[in-house]
Parts: sequence; C-alpha cells; structure tokens
Amino acid sequence: SALSAEKELEEIIKYIHDNYPNVPVILDAKRGDIGSTAERYALEAFERYQADAVTVNPYLGQDSLQPFLDYADKGVIALCKTSNGGSNEFQNLKLENGQFLFQQVAVNAANQWNSNNNVLLVVGATYPQELAEIRQIVGDMPLLIPGIGAQGGDVEATLKSGLIKNSENSGLIISSSRGIIFAGDSPENYKNRASMACEELNQQINDFWSI
Repeated sequence: SALSAEKELEEIIKYIHDNYPNVPVILDAKRGDIGSTAERYALEAFERYQADAVTVNPYLGQDSLQPFLDYADKGVIALCKTSNGGSNEFQNLKLENGQFLFQQVAVNAANQWNSNNNVLLVVGATYPQELAEIRQIVGDMPLLIPGIGAQGGDVEATLKSGLIKNSENSGLIISSSRGIIFAGDSPENYKNRASMACEELNQQINDFWSI
C-alpha cells in the first residue's frame, strides 16, 4: 500500500468483505523474495490485510512462492506474460528446451506449484497470441487479465484467446484499472463516470462471450 495508507487498505478490504462477500479481493502486490522474507509477505497479505489472493513474482523460483502456496484457501497469482511493452525483454527469451520463459512459467505453475489448486497466472490482454498459448498449457486454470482499457487490450481478442471452451466458467478475471478509475474528468462526475465505465465493460464482455 502507499506510504502511511496501510490502515486505509485494511478498511477498504474489510468493507468489501462485509458488504460484498462474494467478491474476491486481490492484493496486487507482486511480491517476490527469498523464503524467509516471503513468509512475512504472505502473513501480511493473508492475515494482516485478509486478502483472498495476492500477485507474486515467480522469478526467484518455487521456494519464494511456497509460503504463499501453503495458504491452501488463498489464491496465488504468478506473473507470467505481463501487459507492459517491456515484458518481451525477459518473458519472451527462448530457453534451452525451446520454450519461451513465459511458457515455462505456465508449465511450472500447472505441474509443480498447483498442488493446492490455488494458483492463477497474470496474462496481459495486450498479448492475445501468448494468452492462447498459455491457455493451452494450463487448461482450466484461472487467469488474471490486466491491460484492458488504458493499455489498449481488446476484449473480443482476449475472450477468443483465453476463454475455457464449453464451460460455464470463463476462466478469466478481466481487470481494467485506469480505464475505470480515471473515466471521469472532475471530482463532481468521478463516481458516475467510473460506474458507467464498469457497466460498459461488463456489457462488452457479456456481448462477446455470447457470440
């Protein structure tokens, strides 16, 4: 959380849990550190803040993820193919086994890290081809999809690439942050514009999902 805003973060999460108990709270912290430090980060995310899931950076390997994974009733969302333009610099490096790094993260997530069935992956809407490849690797694993809205990700392309076929469960958590938060241009219309942006995105998702 922002400096000196930890209390406000706790209050926001508690408000969501109290008033919208069916809405999961994802703490977008992108934590990644050695095991002993990761233990404290996991404690912070799941016990102090009471988040339902947290984003993590898998670059340090499974031992850095294990303290989070051990919370079997909490979601652990590992960065795989992020939405930013610079993600190609490392995530698209080809390994000795012929796979790209983002593909290897998906393989490990599906086959090594997910013994508690609580692993998800971050895959940017700005890379629909990579999204389709990751979906093939991980099967019905849920994916968190940033990049819709301000970053230019396309809803239709995202659904075509990432939806779980022949399932009532889409397998996707589509996120739009700036496109909703900054939909208004003044304090007076902030609330209404943000609400309208949410409704428009929801309708867009439903329209393409039904095609």
